[in-house]
Amino acid sequence: MKRRIFNIMGGSFLVDEKSASNWMYIFLFLILALIMISSSHSIDKKVYKIAALNEEIKSLRSEFVDTRTRLMTYKMESSVKNRLVEQGIKSSKTPPVKIIINVSN
Repeated sequence: MKRRIFNIMGGSFLVDEKSASNWMYIFLFLILALIMISSSHSIDKKVYKIAALNEEIKSLRSEFVDTRTRLMTYKMESSVKNRLVEQGIKSSKTPPVKIIINVSN
C-alpha cells in the first residue's frame, strides 16, 4: 500500500510498461473535466440571462400597469368632457330622449 502511494506521488505509474492504459484513463478524466467545466459555464450564462429577463418582465409589467391606469383616467367621462370643452364642444343641457317604435302587425 505504501509503495503504491509513493508510485502515484512520484509519477512512476505514467512511465511503466502498463502506462498506456493509465494515460487513457487520464485523458478520459481530462475530457470529462473539460466537459463539466464548459457545462457549468453554460449554465451560469443561462442563469444570468434568466435573471436579466425576469428584471425586464418586471419592468414591462410595471409599464403595462402604468399605461392601463392612464388609459382608465383618459376614458373617464369627466376627462372626456374636459378635453371636448377645450376644443369648443359642450355637453347638451337637455337629456337625450328615447324613441320607442311600436311595430304592430
